[in-house]
Amino acid sequence: MDYVKLGNTGMDVSPVCLGCMSFGSAEGWTHNSWALDEEGSREIIKRALDLGINFFDTANVYAYGNSEEIFGRALKDYANRDEVVVATKVFVPMRQGPNGGGLSRKHILSQIDHSLERLGMDYVDLYIIHRWDYHTPIEETMEALHDVVRAGKARYIGASAMYAWQFHKALNVAEKHGWTRFVSMQNHYNLIYREDEHEMLPLCADQGIASTPYSPLASGRLARAWSETTQRYETDAIAKRKYDATADADKLVVERQAEIAEKHGVTRAQIALAWMLHKAPVVAPVIGATKIAHLEDAVQSVLLQGTVDNSEGGVPSGRASGAGAALRRMRTAQTGQ
Repeated sequence: MDYVKLGNTGMDVSPVCLGCMSFGSAEGWTHNSWALDEEGSREIIKRALDLGINFFDTANVYAYGNSEEIFGRALKDYANRDEVVVATKVFVPMRQGPNGGGLSRKHILSQIDHSLERLGMDYVDLYIIHRWDYHTPIEETMEALHDVVRAGKARYIGASAMYAWQFHKALNVAEKHGWTRFVSMQNHYNLIYREDEHEMLPLCADQGIASTPYSPLASGRLARAWSETTQRYETDAIAKRKYDATADADKLVVERQAEIAEKHGVTRAQIALAWMLHKAPVVAPVIGATKIAHLEDAVQSVLLQGTVDNSEGGVPSGRASGAGAALRRMRTAQTGQ
């Protein structure tokens, strides 16, 4: 495995990040029906480390803390803590009642301690705000995150899933006050959802910020035949909200992707990930894995990215609505341009 720097930091990460949302279960957790138990999770984590993956992404809300617990125990048994890069997140409510979620100073300082306790660690390498908080001043959030870093509880901070203007505002607030700036953006980006090519990715490139996209395989839609279903496909309400409305247009892209994969004798997932790894400033897509084969596909995509002409996978920039998007995708599916 060849390692890369995380944006403008000096920290080495694998060009594939293993997401931990599929690990663990909890009462009321939305992904209980398809997530792995601890034994299955440990097998995935161990294989990822054996393959050279050193970048792992979890969140306090994943299985309401159980993901962090499972991952922390596995890492203690299988890895050298100084070699791996651990990210976790904060924002989503962890309980009902006042101060149960968000990005207030109170919630951030409480949740970093809870996450570290569950992980069994003194620090995380990357502490990510999971969403934008419309009810807390960004100055309060950025100062609290700066204090987390100054306290030695996180090495760097990152952000996820917001508008480019919001991310730019947060960067400016940090710079104005001399606070810690974000070094990464975990944005929604894949072959069938390219909206962030308009503003977020150019912003990240300009600021030297690493993009670590989530859902690089569109919750499995870019990893299998269009007609094939899985338990997650049938039950994941979040993924349905993301992709069902544009299914007819997305199908054209997936069919073109399948043609390219067949031409090169590789899997669809390898094509989707290799395409993404060509896109600056993408550093490490965050992949979910419930099978060993998912990990091996992802690692192969790193090797593949230099052998497949990126122009073959061309898709129009951004997901637009209506007939215009469908026609542009149809033209791309037919011509590959």
